[in-house]
Amino acid sequence: MEEQHSLELKPIGIIHSPYKNMGEAPYQGYKSKEISQIEVFKEFEEGLKDIEGFSHIIVIFWFHKSQGYHLLVKTPWDDRLHGLFTTRSPHRPCPLGLTVVELVTRENNILKVKGLDAVDGTPLLDIKPYMPSIDGKSIVKPGWFEDKLGT
Repeated sequence: MEEQHSLELKPIGIIHSPYKNMGEAPYQGYKSKEISQIEVFKEFEEGLKDIEGFSHIIVIFWFHKSQGYHLLVKTPWDDRLHGLFTTRSPHRPCPLGLTVVELVTRENNILKVKGLDAVDGTPLLDIKPYMPSIDGKSIVKPGWFEDKLGT
């Protein structure tokens, strides 16, 4: 008999951004200079201790506006169909978002960041420090994205 697993996610905060809907949000936030605010709920504020020492953080959030998904999708960078799990589409079976952002400043439980591509009101699930020696990789294969992003 197959064991049943349950999963419960509890937001630790909310994202305030200039993007009021998915159409306004950039496809990837890394080129954006817009400042967004990450409000960490007061009950979790103590967990932000020492975050000011990091230039970048990883923000994990819930694509709360996402509705449905397809396992084969077209992206803004290519007219061909690609497997959903080889894209960064917000329309997923488990709509988690993950973005590395620049931490501009902290004011108590508010983090001001650059490069976030989430819409206003997005539930915040977690924050982790970005560590170049751990997260950065020197040899990377970009798959079908090669020559698509112009970076």
